[in-house]
Amino acid sequence: MPKITTEKDKQINEIIDAPCGVCKRSTKHKILADIELAGREETDDALLYGWDNEYQIIQCQGCETVMFRQTHTNSEDMEHYAGPDGWEAGYVKFEDYYPNPEKSRTGLSDDHLLPEKLQRIYTETLNALNGSNPVLTGIGLRAIIETVCKDQAASGKNLYAQINSLVEQSVLTKEGAEILHKLRVLGNDAAHEVNPHSNVQLGLAFDVVEHLLQGVYILPYHAKRKFK
Repeated sequence: MPKITTEKDKQINEIIDAPCGVCKRSTKHKILADIELAGREETDDALLYGWDNEYQIIQCQGCETVMFRQTHTNSEDMEHYAGPDGWEAGYVKFEDYYPNPEKSRTGLSDDHLLPEKLQRIYTETLNALNGSNPVLTGIGLRAIIETVCKDQAASGKNLYAQINSLVEQSVLTKEGAEILHKLRVLGNDAAHEVNPHSNVQLGLAFDVVEHLLQGVYILPYHAKRKFK
């Protein structure tokens, strides 16, 4: 049987960054209440599986809106990142907020300038995000990227190659392509593994997609009209 420990109000009154659905951006939040649960399943000489959950009531220090925050880490989900001494490993932290700060998100004001198919999948993905449908949102994000690649006649047998093709066409920067590759993996997890992602991840991913649509379609249209 796993051993479970509980700690209460360990982080109370601490200030953290969190997305605010009223302020429409990341703001400083104070932790009003906090419960931490940790589970360990191990033998005499090895850890078989471990997890840590946080359950917090937090308050925005700008608009004073109160919401619930839940985080989760476990010994199976690791990520690698560049540190001062080379590549380092750390636990992936999953975050969710209630109510969903992305629920009342509004779309691009000029989305009518997008190609018809692209506008349709963009609108459907926005509705999925607002409706708290994380799997459908992940699939929609990938579909948006695929539609952009097809509309821009990107070459390649798969989405990985097509994203790289947009760099060669100067439609994307190399840094932009790296971000889209992360969204491609997110979409794969949603479509093939039916893995939901947190509303924080999906909100950031939607920001990236909107930036792509602005740069490829909307801003060039306005620039062409105003700088003849």
